[in-house]
Parts: sequence; structure tokens; C-alpha cells
Amino acid sequence: MKTMKPKILVTREVFDDVLEYLSKYFEVASNQSDQPMESETLAVKLSDKQGAMITLSEKIDATLLARCPNLKAVCNIAVGYNNIDIEACRKAGVMATNTPGVLDDTTGDFTWTLILATARRLTEAEAYLRAGQWDKWKLKQFLGLDVHHATLGIFGLGRIGQVVARRATGFEMKVIYHDVHRVVPEIEQASHARFVSKEELLSQADIVTIHVPYSPATHHLIGKSELERMKPTAILINASRGGVVDDAALIEALRSGTIAGAGLDVFENEPKFNPEFLGLKNVVLAPHIASSSKATRHKMAMLAAENLVAALTTGKPPNLLNPV
Repeated sequence: MKTMKPKILVTREVFDDVLEYLSKYFEVASNQSDQPMESETLAVKLSDKQGAMITLSEKIDATLLARCPNLKAVCNIAVGYNNIDIEACRKAGVMATNTPGVLDDTTGDFTWTLILATARRLTEAEAYLRAGQWDKWKLKQFLGLDVHHATLGIFGLGRIGQVVARRATGFEMKVIYHDVHRVVPEIEQASHARFVSKEELLSQADIVTIHVPYSPATHHLIGKSELERMKPTAILINASRGGVVDDAALIEALRSGTIAGAGLDVFENEPKFNPEFLGLKNVVLAPHIASSSKATRHKMAMLAAENLVAALTTGKPPNLLNPV
């Protein structure tokens, strides 16, 4: 008698070869039309599934889990997992996984894209040119911030923070960092980074870049008081998670000249975001694409698939977030 394959749901569009890989092990329900699922739709589609490969768009909480008694694993195509209630998964006996490591370099590269574009006012200058406003060369036109020899302040010297720090060597920068715990001397040496207090980082850095996970402890890590501690010539970069920065406070700081500029890949309540950002010239905006190279996004999807296969075949996925 032929054994029935476990049923899984892939909640958003993925690469064809990833679906082919999953289909060797599972009966796959996919969403190649890439239509976002509201919570009710997601609950209905998951009600008879043993596994799910999900993205940050899908919220996995106790309410949903109660309606999905067969569910054994949810595998995020992301490093962050603030869309998953880890404790609720543990109580429900559902394994949760993420995709660490494979996107560190790409996200680090994009952080530098934001740093350079913000420091040198690139999007503002491009909009000026595209609008047909450029009619002559001016000595004081679009004066920006020099990145070379500047002080780079990094919140969170984890894997991605270390990548960003190492890239700073080519710009001959001074690198300082703050984290909940000081990293080991070997990492500090490899990153050419010096540990400082939060207050010292904010007051000394020409460029402040954030690389921490989102959690209640990091909610509004950067708010009104922190922005006021920064230099008026400094810029803020966020390619970590929305909610780590108080967006309303940042908008006011950009509008009032408290800081010179910001480069943002993430926002509170994304994909919705505060529309007041659009009226500001001194902010570079991107739609959460820091890991979006073809090679990296493929690696992320395949790692999530491998996590799901391992979870439902061995019970031991390599990137388990909630071990019993």
C-alpha cells in the first residue's frame, strides 16, 4: 500500500526547483500567484497540513495554531522571526525554524548601499536630475557626508553587524559598537571594532547603523531621546527590523534637522508605513530588500525547505528555534 505523503503549504511564491525538491517528500500546496494570505485564509489552508514554509508576511500565533491541530513545523524564509510566537509553537508542539547565515553578506552589502546613498544624498540628487532641474554646476550642490575616515557606530555586532564592520576597513573608518553583551576579543579584532556605551555611540558616530533582532527589549531602541543625542550631521541606517526605530520620532528628527538623514529598508507596520516619509528629501527608502539578490533569496528558500524536510522526516531541523 502506497504511503501518503505529509501535506504542506508554501505560503508565497518560491523558486521552481525549491517546489520540486519539496514535492519529493510532501504533497505540496503552493501559492505561485503570490497572493498574500489574511489570517483567516491562512488558518483554513493550514487546517489539514503538517508543515508550512512561510515568510514574514504570515503571523503564526496561538489563535492560528489552535485551528491547525495537524501542524508540526513552520519554517520561516528569513533570519528574523518576530512573525512567529515561539512560545505558542512550543506549547503546541510545533517546530519553528529560520534561515540564518545565508544572507549575512548580502544584507551587509545592502547596508553599505544605504550608507553611501544616504551620506551622498544620491536619491535626492537623482530625483532632481530626473525632474529636469539640473541646469548648471554649483560648488555647494548636494553637499553630503564623507564616509571615508568617519566614525561608524554599530548597534548589534552579530553576524551581519560584523560583516558591516569588516566592510568599513576599506573606507579607513573608526568603528565603535554597542550590544547587550560585549563580543569576544577575537571578533572585536576581526571587526576592528571597539565596545562603547549606547550613549557614547550615539554622540560619537557619524553614521549609526542598526543590526539587532526585533523583540520587546529592542522596541523603539532608537527614539526621540536617542536621536537627540546624535550629531546634527549624522545619519541613521536601519536594515534590521521595523519597530526597532520609532518612525514618528525619526520623521520629526529628519524634518527638524536633529540629524542629517536616514536610510531605511524596514518600517513599523510594513508593508504599510508612515506616509510622512514620502515628503522628506533627506531619507532613502527601500521596500525591505536587503537580502534580495537572486542567489541569496534562493539559498534562503532552499534552506527553509531543507528545514521543513528535516523537521517532518527526522524531527531535527538544523535551524530549530524552539528545542524542547
